[in-house]
Amino acid sequence: MSGRTRLALCAAAATLAASCALLPLVSPASWILQAILLLAVQSGVGAVTRRVPLARPLTVAAQALATLMMLTLVFARGQAFAGLIPGPEAFRHLAGLLREGADDVGRYAIPAPQTDGIRLMLVGGVLLIGLIVDTLAVTFRSAAPAGLPLLAVYSVAAGLSDGGTGWWWFLIAAAGYLMLLLAEGRDRLSQWGRVFSGASRPVSGEPGGATAPVRTGRRIGALALGIALVVPLGLPAMQGGLLGAAGTGVGSGSGNGGTISAVNPLVSLRDSLNVDEDRTVITLRTDTSDTSNLYLRIVSLDDFDGTTWKPSQRHIVGVPDPLPAPLGLDSGVKRTEITTTISAADWYGQDWLPMPYPPSAVRIKGSWRYEPVGMTLVGDHGQNTRGLTYEVKSLQVRPTAEQLAAAPEPSAALRNEYTKVPKSLPADVASTARRVTEGATNHYEQAVELQDWFTLGGGFQYDTQVEAGSGPQAISRFLKDKRGFCVHFSFAMAAMARTLGIPARVAVGFAPGTAQSDGTMAVGLKDAHAWPELYFEGVGWTRFEPTPTRGSVPTYTQSDTPGTRLPEPTAPSEDASTAPSAAPSANQSCPPELRRLQECGGPSAQAVQVQGDDGPKWYAVLGWTLGGLLVLALPLSPLLWRRRMRAVRLGAHGRGEADAGPHILAVWQELGDTAWDFGILPDESQTPRKAAARIVRLGRLDEVAAASAHRLADAVEQVLYAPRPRPVAGLAEDVRRVAVGLRDTASRRIRLRAALAPRSMVRVVWAASAWWNALRSRVSARVAAARTRLRGPSEQQGSGDRAEASG
Repeated sequence: MSGRTRLALCAAAATLAASCALLPLVSPASWILQAILLLAVQSGVGAVTRRVPLARPLTVAAQALATLMMLTLVFARGQAFAGLIPGPEAFRHLAGLLREGADDVGRYAIPAPQTDGIRLMLVGGVLLIGLIVDTLAVTFRSAAPAGLPLLAVYSVAAGLSDGGTGWWWFLIAAAGYLMLLLAEGRDRLSQWGRVFSGASRPVSGEPGGATAPVRTGRRIGALALGIALVVPLGLPAMQGGLLGAAGTGVGSGSGNGGTISAVNPLVSLRDSLNVDEDRTVITLRTDTSDTSNLYLRIVSLDDFDGTTWKPSQRHIVGVPDPLPAPLGLDSGVKRTEITTTISAADWYGQDWLPMPYPPSAVRIKGSWRYEPVGMTLVGDHGQNTRGLTYEVKSLQVRPTAEQLAAAPEPSAALRNEYTKVPKSLPADVASTARRVTEGATNHYEQAVELQDWFTLGGGFQYDTQVEAGSGPQAISRFLKDKRGFCVHFSFAMAAMARTLGIPARVAVGFAPGTAQSDGTMAVGLKDAHAWPELYFEGVGWTRFEPTPTRGSVPTYTQSDTPGTRLPEPTAPSEDASTAPSAAPSANQSCPPELRRLQECGGPSAQAVQVQGDDGPKWYAVLGWTLGGLLVLALPLSPLLWRRRMRAVRLGAHGRGEADAGPHILAVWQELGDTAWDFGILPDESQTPRKAAARIVRLGRLDEVAAASAHRLADAVEQVLYAPRPRPVAGLAEDVRRVAVGLRDTASRRIRLRAALAPRSMVRVVWAASAWWNALRSRVSARVAAARTRLRGPSEQQGSGDRAEASG
């Protein structure tokens, strides 16, 4: 095997070793098997192009083209020419998957599900890093800078894993980089002689003495590994969500300014709805008797990109006292100020403060700041709600249907910001909204018709087992399959409202909790909720409830107009079921106790998650299985090879004079390799007697093992110098006694190294290299002979023509 081929293998192995740090981020981790296969193809393309040889830029271009084609084959074969050659449609599909993956990264908590977008980011990222490492270390023969992309992979993984990954991933990444450095050092010195070669270069001195490239590699590796430990401490963490149990703190500064950007709570909300135990998150006491509208709002999602809803980056200020009046609320709308005392559980550490909307004043201890657009409070420098008790004054706004129906158009700036719909939104979303609201004369009637369609007339069913979904087709799929939970209903209604010109956003928080005997309300994890807020000039942001069996339908959505299909106000969420309902509204045949335990039946459906093909083909399953077995076998291959080689050399042969010589030499080579595995480098410049004495001295062997080593040396000298070598019995046992003696005096680390990663394994590399060189020589000789045979008749014909012409 040539030096560059060996270096390419080490570069690919180093990339995979560093990429292992990404495994805890996604579940399941089967993407790594796909990355291994594609990285092997990428390295193979590089090895072939360097053999041609091509210019360095062409080699890199060939690998990049092969990488793109492989990604197209795996992720966009349906949009490519012949399933392999990418075109405009394939590039658009890949770009869409990358956008989905970026959204999924911000949406999901660790470990995130293996969506197509996340899988493309992981596999594509590994291939990109592999291409960079291969280019630096192999094509341009500079392995030290190749540590930077490897460090980047580990640092990103450590940062996303809350400041650091497990120490075993760190050791794997470190071993990969050091292996790459040592391979490059050996390749550079191969022109002067093998560093570890017993056959080509004598090595003397005590074991453990490192050569110059080894020392340099250790220093560079130690520096890089130190940086890898420090860098992750400064990276942000991807943890939890808006409804998670631990907060990480947001914002910076003194509290007089700055910005804030929230994370998307889709999976955190879904996980809260599906918990086995409905733990109490918040306990509250309020001075109002009507708790059906007492929603605790955490944050609003107002940025809609066609794939999902997420919070915009907003300016934050110090908390004013009192809080400003809500946007758009006129004095003619009836309102009542209520006071609510809220206590958060000791385990619930939320960065955003759950409050009734709209708040007018807040009394709370700690470091908090105010976001004016959403009227929310956010913790500063790690401040969260864990164990806090605070008091909120808020307004219960009671608009009438007539006031909402007569609401004038909002300002152009507000309308432009909150009615934006991206071009990627499927056309059937807008067409469905127009069909459902056909005949409505104003935005209020359109909003009520949409709410009524979701809760009563549309045939939708409530199911918390449905995935949150991602991609431009998510809302369209939900409208078709008609099964989901509050995220689907609120997202879909807000998007449809925007297509009708109604300013809309989505609020996330908790629905009204369960009344207790002591007059308090208990809000549990299963009360986590999302609902749409629509803007009406003169009233402001107004809550609607499109989710069947959840929360309460606002009273202002009831109209006196005869014939309208409007829902009656329902009870608070304590009677809501989190199981799939058997009808569009609440399943009356299921007792409330069973609904609370999610035992009302109904199959779950992966309605919103965009599905791919009908499943993997048999050859794909076979390939992944073989790949998995290969990955499992690789760490044990040195151990298995060494045992096999020892059994062959010490086998039951050499009993006659004919094969006495080969047997004794094979046993002697096994003795040298065994000593090599325990750190005694071979030195074939010495005589067998001196070599045995050296093994006895450096291995600190006892008398029995030393006698066995000298007996082997005597047998080898007889083979080398006697006219007719005689068989010698017991040589295999002598080698085993020497091995036991070396093992007894070695440290645990050396014994493990000798068993799992024996140094004598390098003979496999040398044998493969010799075989390859011999094969190349035979092929070259045959090609030359073939050229001579093909050229011979033509040359003779040319000579005859010249002779005829001269005659």
